[in-house]
Amino acid sequence: MILIVDSGATKSDWIALDEKGEQLFLTQTLGLSPEVLTKDVIEDRLANNFELSKNREEVSHLFFYGAGCGTDRMKNFLKDIFKDFFPNAVAEVKEDTYAAIFATTKVGHQGIVCILGTGSNCSYYDGEKLHQKVTSLGYIPMDDGSGNFFGRKLIRDYYFNKIPKDLADKFASQYNLDADVIKDNLYKQPNPNTYLATFARFLIENKSHPYSKGVIDKGFQQFINNYIMQFDLATKVPINFVGSIAHYLRDELTTVLQRNDLIVGVIRQKPIEGLVEFHRENM
Repeated sequence: MILIVDSGATKSDWIALDEKGEQLFLTQTLGLSPEVLTKDVIEDRLANNFELSKNREEVSHLFFYGAGCGTDRMKNFLKDIFKDFFPNAVAEVKEDTYAAIFATTKVGHQGIVCILGTGSNCSYYDGEKLHQKVTSLGYIPMDDGSGNFFGRKLIRDYYFNKIPKDLADKFASQYNLDADVIKDNLYKQPNPNTYLATFARFLIENKSHPYSKGVIDKGFQQFINNYIMQFDLATKVPINFVGSIAHYLRDELTTVLQRNDLIVGVIRQKPIEGLVEFHRENM
């Protein structure tokens, strides 16, 4: 049995294939980012999934693509956990950027591949190798244009009284914006980046409001300026995306890309489908 995993900060999609590439099961866990979760939390999330627990000794290969897996230390941290939980599996751990690449860009083809989900990232793929210009420092100083970026912007603007009253009242009616609740989630609870990203849904649902349009436009422009334009070939190759923010704000994203003379490529909500195709072709 082969397990293919696309793990974001919020959730992880798992697909099991047999030796012929046929799907055995599809399941989901909460995100398994090693940067923000302890060993115990990750082990609990694995153990609490019925399909994974039932089949853990049947897994021969595990291909894990995850947020927070950009360093050898984080990769080895997860490999040690997987070695215990899937005792008969050979585990390969790569950062989630590779999932985005394999899901959107054919081997041998060039492209800039971006992640716009709970977090954000951007890489250039030359057809064989991955190249990055920006080293991520995590969700607090980075992640432009992401779900947690927009969530942070909404909370800040609400408390600085910068959201128009009609929209601010609506925002307050849908979320608990009590300062103590927000601080508890940000500083005491796990996954503060995921918590921030939950507020981005409000921006998507109200994207036609002038305030929302401005926030979305500026956020995407900032992502383009700070990430995409780092690459010399930015205007010469397709710009591909994976992630919920890119998916649900596809039209707004396309407008900003075209305004910057960038080539709009593939936009997928989840890379897992493309990952399965890639691994089937390379079994």
